Amino acid sequence: MQDFTGKIAVVTGGASGIGRSIVLALLAEGAKVVVADVEQKALDKAIAEFAAHGEVSGIATDVSSQDSVEALSAAVFEKYGACHLLFNNAGVAAPSCNVWETTPNDWAWVHGVNVMGVVHGIQSFVPKMIASGEEGHVINTSSGDGGISPLPYQSVYASSKAAVSTITECLGAQLQSEGTKLNASIFYPSGGLLDTGIWTTDRNRPEELTREVDYEPIPSIEDFKDAASAAGMELNFQDLDELARYCLDGIKANRFIIMINVEEAEATLNERAKRYGGAELPINLAEIPQL
Repeated sequence: MQDFTGKIAVVTGGASGIGRSIVLALLAEGAKVVVADVEQKALDKAIAEFAAHGEVSGIATDVSSQDSVEALSAAVFEKYGACHLLFNNAGVAAPSCNVWETTPNDWAWVHGVNVMGVVHGIQSFVPKMIASGEEGHVINTSSGDGGISPLPYQSVYASSKAAVSTITECLGAQLQSEGTKLNASIFYPSGGLLDTGIWTTDRNRPEELTREVDYEPIPSIEDFKDAASAAGMELNFQDLDELARYCLDGIKANRFIIMINVEEAEATLNERAKRYGGAELPINLAEIPQL
């Protein structure tokens, strides 16, 4: 897909962070965008801001709910009769701790959004996209943390993103083997640290999935910056608008993996493969001082 003009795009988690930048990049290329987000106030504010950039609408959606995503899909196809670009982008994170210190609700919430949100998007949109007979692309947002190599203290989040990568790999193979006009890509936000809503992810955690025990909250991005400054560390942040444009370029080039400096991932995976071959723990403990 080389030209997004007039194409119908759906972006989950599109009211803020990376999703917001993807929406703006799509509008700049002439796409008609439906923004899905669980935060109604944030969604309303974003749509008001996006309106000056092109044709855009918003639908409050909880991607962890099959019914909610199905309602989103039905609304999109009723209005436009098509969906050409599906960005399964919404994501959340849990506290950093040992696996045995995580709670059932940590797993239910994070995997409900990060994994089942992608599955619900695929199940609700892809059959209709195939039936339309038009070209299309499904882009699932994963993470190098899990998709490439897990950070050991992020077992809940990392495992969810590893699942997204595997699901997308299977999806891509199936879309090709079935002879459809659809392609799939794994989008790895990359290029540096990301100043997104993932740092304040608890704001959207449902009351019924509240963590069963107290925990140390995820530090804010400002706390992280202050701590790094105090330690004399210089942080490299990736511009989100630039990242979004890179993602769209990856779709045009039909790259399955969309990742800045992907060659670094190759080196990491080669090292992990060597450890697998030697029947070793793939995580290099020497590179993780806290362990």
